[in-house]
Amino acid sequence: MKSLNRREFLTTASIGMAGLLAGHTPPVENKLPRWRGFNILDYFAPQRYTPSRKRLAETEQDFQWMADWGFDFVRIPIAYPCYLTYDPKTGLDITPEETVDFREEALDAIEETVYLANKYGLHASLNLHRAPGFCINAGFHEPFNLWKDQEAQAAFYTHWDMWAKRLKHRSPKQLSFDLVNEPCFKADMNDQYSPAKPIPGDLYHHVAKNCLEVIHRHRPDRLVIADGNNGGGTVTPELVDLPIAQSCRGYFPHYISHYRAGWVWKNPDDAPTPVWPGQIDGQTFDRNVLEGFYKPWTDLVQQGVGVHCGECGCFNETPHHVFLSWFEDQLDILTSHRIGWGLWNFRGSFGLLDSGRKDVAYTDWHGHQLDSKLLALLQKY
Repeated sequence: MKSLNRREFLTTASIGMAGLLAGHTPPVENKLPRWRGFNILDYFAPQRYTPSRKRLAETEQDFQWMADWGFDFVRIPIAYPCYLTYDPKTGLDITPEETVDFREEALDAIEETVYLANKYGLHASLNLHRAPGFCINAGFHEPFNLWKDQEAQAAFYTHWDMWAKRLKHRSPKQLSFDLVNEPCFKADMNDQYSPAKPIPGDLYHHVAKNCLEVIHRHRPDRLVIADGNNGGGTVTPELVDLPIAQSCRGYFPHYISHYRAGWVWKNPDDAPTPVWPGQIDGQTFDRNVLEGFYKPWTDLVQQGVGVHCGECGCFNETPHHVFLSWFEDQLDILTSHRIGWGLWNFRGSFGLLDSGRKDVAYTDWHGHQLDSKLLALLQKY
């Protein structure tokens, strides 16, 4: 810790005393670091993962670029079937027993990815995007329901027990666990457009607490993060008594972040044209509205709970100038409350590289298309 000289001490003390005399309570510092970085999709697809030295080398190169550009965070969303013995190519539905039959070569690849991230000074956040019995993206067969069946919950705990044991030598500075992506109820998990509903807070608490226990059995200081309820956007007050941070989303309003995205709009042509600020579909959106959306999360920081925005960004159909204008307001709000973020994604349709936008003058970057304006904005915050 840096020592203060007499002048610095007096200045700091006078500022603090002025605040007390004015009746102001000093803001609470976010208990999570202000990590800034990206999601990578190496293990996002639900099919069986085939380890590849070429792909790992490409991922290592991505990590080096992230670090060189000043970023320090990578979230790794995983579809759990990718590291099972189960092979969806058989055409057979996965069974309860197969949900916990792990495949060593795939586990090794994920572990190596964590090590490569740490090699370049990046904090790695391991996330089950698809967990036994649940995925926010519909259309996958699961033999049980994570939020209704004890057998599914037991399988979920088995996964986190395995990862906690396997990665126990990674420090909290190097690694955190993000339990399950965007928890919610869906009436029909086979319908992509089925409306989502929040998980009852006491149920989320029960599942998160049991995960925490199996994880901390191997390393009591492991950082654990719970995504916001109701698809990631809602604070879960029932978790505040647990030593668990919470992760919000940077997709509000969806009119901008997911304009014409096929997994959101049944008919993309029905999506109203996005503007920022302004009116979309009869509703007014501006910075004040955005600040109101994030207020429950910034209030959570003031309650002493660590907060991070695990996913944010914009699909490549949104006009680039609208995206950047909206996104700068979002990043400015998060930064003012010391909340970090992870762009979805590094490469791909939301990404910094190879996003496929039609209205961007890309910079060639070692054979990739770099969105230089987006990079400059991210580096600003």
